[in-house]
This record gives sequence, structure tokens and C-alpha cells, in this order.
Amino acid sequence: MDRVSVVMPAYNATATLEASMRSALAQTHADVELLVVDDCSTDGTWDVVQRLAAEDPRVVPIRQPRNAGVAAARNAGIEAATGRYIAFLDSDDRWYPDKLAIQLAAMRSEGAAVGYAAYERVDAAGRVLSRVRPPPRAGYARMLKGNCIGNLTGIYDRAIGEPRFSRMGHEDYAFWLQVVRMAGQAVCAPPERILASYLVRPGSLSANKLRAARWQWRIYRESERLGIVRAGWYFAHYAAQAVRKRI
Repeated sequence: MDRVSVVMPAYNATATLEASMRSALAQTHADVELLVVDDCSTDGTWDVVQRLAAEDPRVVPIRQPRNAGVAAARNAGIEAATGRYIAFLDSDDRWYPDKLAIQLAAMRSEGAAVGYAAYERVDAAGRVLSRVRPPPRAGYARMLKGNCIGNLTGIYDRAIGEPRFSRMGHEDYAFWLQVVRMAGQAVCAPPERILASYLVRPGSLSANKLRAARWQWRIYRESERLGIVRAGWYFAHYAAQAVRKRI
């Protein structure tokens, strides 16, 4: 059985951390290591991590020397990982038990090195706000039109190389663009299977649409180094998709 290294950044997450950690440890694909990276929390986050590490040797506690943000925390987890596969789960999101098993089966069936899945968006009370069902496949050109890969569902085989997160707006999107460019394509687990739960917090950074648009343009021009005409073409697709989501 191939090991999956699950990278979980955490900052002042005592309210949700334990449930998130246990959802990763409860996977039917049991060969996981859970690397929880505490980004210098000021609450009891580190205590929760240490307590669960004492219960389960698959938990790898990592404490950052200084608060450096989520991109640096994820990179620290990647660098400490020992598994063949890398997956991500934030400290307020959850996986359903068959998440990894179903994704790995889909990836092997398709001969793909990158996978993703459908997920639901929930509020703090657990009410389902919407379900996100991405396309069955995503190549680099498709990803440039808009992100198909929810970070909490993304998984990749380290054989493709060693991508890293950059500290920028939409860092998740920039990362998965890089991963899909390296791998060639990504495949979705059966879209009828909801495999994860994403907590929607009011007032999140991405809720500011103008700022999000600026981040998107910066990714096209600075991260992906697209010419202005090509960047404008993909940005039009991004804007149209954003409008459809609001209708």
C-alpha cells in the first residue's frame, strides 16, 4: 500500500483542528502520515497536535519557528513528508472515510499522477450551502480558465517533481496550475461521490471579488508568464465563470 502524506497547516485552530485531524486518520486507506504544521499559534493548537500525536504515531507534529503564513506552512509539510503521494487538508475542513481510497483507485485506473474530487461547502453549523462537482479531467489549458481542483481534494504523485506553494493571492490555484503543468493532466474521482467538506467562513479573503480578480491577473502574468493577449483571453473565461456562479 502506497503511503499518502497529508499536509495540514494550522493556526489558532482549536475549535476545528481535532475533527479535521481525525477525519484524515480515519481513512480506509490506512497508510497515511498526517503532518500538522503549527504556524506559531497563540491558543491551544499545539497542545491538540501533541495530544493526538501521542495517541496515533501517524501524526507528525511540526512547529514553525515563526509565523510565516499558510504557503510556508504547507511547504514545510511537503519537505518533511515521506509518502509517495501528497494531499492537503486544512484545519477546519474534513474528509469522508473513503476519500483517499476512491481517489487513488481513480488515478490508477486512468494512469494519472494527479487527482481531485467533488466536495460540499458547509457553514459553521454544518448546513450544506452547495456541492462542487468539477469536470472529469483537467489539463493545463482547462485549469487556466479557472481552478478545477479544490485544495482539500487535491492529491499528486511525487514522481512528477517537487512543486511548492508561493506566497501570493490564490496560492492554492497557482500551486495546482504548477502541478497540472508538470503532470500533464488531473482526473476527478467519480463526481457523484462527495468526498470532502469545506467550511465557508464569512468575510474570507477570497470574498472580495475585485481583489480576487487582481490576484487572478497576477497569476496569469507573473506566475504563468502569459502574454497580455493570452492572459486576457483566459481572464475573460475566469470572469464569465465567476458571473455564472453568482447567477
